[in-house]
Amino acid sequence: MFIQFFSTLVSTTDVPGYLETLSIRLKGFLPTFIFALIIFLVGFILAKIILALLGKGLKRSKLDASAHGFIKTVIQIMLYILICVITLSTLGADLSSIVAVIGAAGLAIGLSLQNSLANVAGGFIILFSKPFKKGDFIETCGLSGTVDEISILSTTLITVDNKVVRIPNGTLSSSTTINYTEKDSRRLDLKFIVRSEYDYKEVIDIITNVIKNCPKTLSGTDITVRVTDLSPALTTITSMSWVSTKDYYSLKSDILENVKSELDKRKIK
Repeated sequence: MFIQFFSTLVSTTDVPGYLETLSIRLKGFLPTFIFALIIFLVGFILAKIILALLGKGLKRSKLDASAHGFIKTVIQIMLYILICVITLSTLGADLSSIVAVIGAAGLAIGLSLQNSLANVAGGFIILFSKPFKKGDFIETCGLSGTVDEISILSTTLITVDNKVVRIPNGTLSSSTTINYTEKDSRRLDLKFIVRSEYDYKEVIDIITNVIKNCPKTLSGTDITVRVTDLSPALTTITSMSWVSTKDYYSLKSDILENVKSELDKRKIK
């Protein structure tokens, strides 16, 4: 049955004429196709060159290093879309139709990837508002660590125990963030609780002298040591001093250890 159908089709169709017409159309389309292919390849090479030059320019710029990868990714996507549009236009595709297809595809992708787009938008917010930069120690979303990378979708933190944490940019941009290293100096507040039977003035003098004699205490800054709470059995004394941000934790330990030693010498519990 199939052979009979094929024989009838061949007999009723002008095969030579059809092939000739197809050959003429292919010959007419071939130069356009080759030209479009050349445009695509040249555009791809130019995009690589532009991205390479952009990378060098970003390294020389004052822009935070964590934003370099983010910017390059966005520019790369835009360049590739532009190359595809120019190539299709060269092949004779209607530009308005191409834009309509891209718009429809963008809408469909946007609806299916709402969370990812929210992360991209969050990345732009972080990039331009600059609440932190690479190398800053921050606390956010119940986590703390050093900013290692800001990518198009997430920000990577390295915790103090060397764990890698990736936080979505959408969540991060809408959360409260504490930047501990944005400023060069920090105030160090410490509380000391002693029994009320001891002379609080003596304890204040001990704490003050310890802080003054610590090399990492910022010189020329105020040192405040005062009683901040009282109870029948206990006295709370709070110290406030200033320290370079990088020395914060080491000075904290130095003060605590030295105050403990001085109080033990005087048998103050």
